[in-house]
Amino acid sequence: MHEYSVVQSLLESCEEHARANEAKKVTKVVVKIGVLSGVEPDLLQTAFDTFKEQTVCHDAQFIINHQKIVIECFDCNTQSTLEKHEFCCPKCESVNIKVIDGEDMYLMSLEMD
Repeated sequence: MHEYSVVQSLLESCEEHARANEAKKVTKVVVKIGVLSGVEPDLLQTAFDTFKEQTVCHDAQFIINHQKIVIECFDCNTQSTLEKHEFCCPKCESVNIKVIDGEDMYLMSLEMD
């Protein structure tokens, strides 16, 4: 379950940001998880709740924003958000595409006191 190592890295990043901003605690953590990231949101939530206790995030609210797959079509120069995992352009049905969002997990924002 790699969500535990992801959360440990996330909590370390929160600690660093809190120190850099002279904050005593983090009250909200917002992440964006792409559907192709390989991160399971429910497991990530459980891991965050488990490991946050001894950190500056001990009372933090954890918000997960789900990112659908966004593609760019090289044939019709259109950007589209895919509703299904069908990797072709919904406009022209070309498979000459590039995934431009939905593959990663990002720390989007922190609220600190």
